[in-house]
Amino acid sequence: MCVCGALPEEESRRQPYEFDIDVVADVEAATGSDNLSDTIDYGGLLDRIEAVTSGERFDLFERMAQRVASAVLEDPRVESVVVEIRKLRPPVTQDLASSGIRLVRHR
Repeated sequence: MCVCGALPEEESRRQPYEFDIDVVADVEAATGSDNLSDTIDYGGLLDRIEAVTSGERFDLFERMAQRVASAVLEDPRVESVVVEIRKLRPPVTQDLASSGIRLVRHR
């Protein structure tokens, strides 16, 4: 649930969003060691994403996607990230289940 939208009724209430985030990283060390310290800290990654989505307000989900991508790229092991955000039940007159964006960012 995020506060994101350009319409007046969207500016003050949380709305449902769905996120798919693909991370590209060199985790070769973890494949051999089976050691958590040799891979991405997914809990920390999710904490950073949650800080963005719950602590900030956006007019456009394009901007929210960029902020999420930036948060993911804070981990120095991440080489690139694909952030896909879908706004569920967007406020349009057509019968539309979701609208969204797919953003790719590289280090």
